[in-house]
Amino acid sequence: MTTDTQLTRSGWRLAAIVAAGSLVLAGCSNPNSGGPAPAAGTQAITKARPTDARNVHNAEVKAERDKLSPEDRILVDAQEWCAINTTERLGSMGPPLKVMVKDQPVFICCKGCQKKALADPDKTLAAVAELKAKATAERDRK
Repeated sequence: MTTDTQLTRSGWRLAAIVAAGSLVLAGCSNPNSGGPAPAAGTQAITKARPTDARNVHNAEVKAERDKLSPEDRILVDAQEWCAINTTERLGSMGPPLKVMVKDQPVFICCKGCQKKALADPDKTLAAVAELKAKATAERDRK
């Protein structure tokens, strides 16, 4: 065999190995399915509805909030959202954390928000007051 023939065969072998590896990885494109992705032109047997995802998320938030004392749970339900990252529901990133700001309990979504909450106490307390008013208005609408 010549060197050119050996290189060509090696190239084909490498290409075959890469292609086989790609096919194996492509079969795992849906991490939630537990198996390979459906073949092209087929549909999955079940599809998650947006309300299902919301219900799961709400159940997860409730489970995290249930880890709090009854008194803190009432305060968290009244505040509903993180005082710093106001797009994060309290309980969506684990149990809400309580920090005392000017002797008032304030709940945050994670330890990363603690420094900001304490850096500007007046702004934090104003945000909490606004969040409580918003949560009350949403409950009254229902």
